[in-house]
Amino acid sequence: MSEPQFPDVVVVEGEKVLPQEAFPNLTRRVLAHNDKLMIVEHVMEAGSVFPRHNHPHEQLAYLISGHIRVQFGDDEPIEARAGDSFVVRGGVDHQVWAIEKSVALDVFTPYREDYVESA
Repeated sequence: MSEPQFPDVVVVEGEKVLPQEAFPNLTRRVLAHNDKLMIVEHVMEAGSVFPRHNHPHEQLAYLISGHIRVQFGDDEPIEARAGDSFVVRGGVDHQVWAIEKSVALDVFTPYREDYVESA
């Protein structure tokens, strides 16, 4: 992260953030964050899977490109394409399959300590 001009501002130069492998064929870049909020980029290659999981954080997802299938709890999966977005409340099980190479931005509140520790 760059040194902010103002102490309450966090600036991250995206080109300096290296992707980390989160799962096979799925990378994560932890971008700007503070103790209340964070934004994360996930890149999923076609056929990759973000395994079923849940977390206490509220999550807003925006699909920049690609095509994914998402299952929430035991509901029927939905499909999302570039430009689609959804919100997942904390504690809800969810899983994602990449139908084609996909890039998503995920916003979490509060921030994911586990993501910061692994970055």
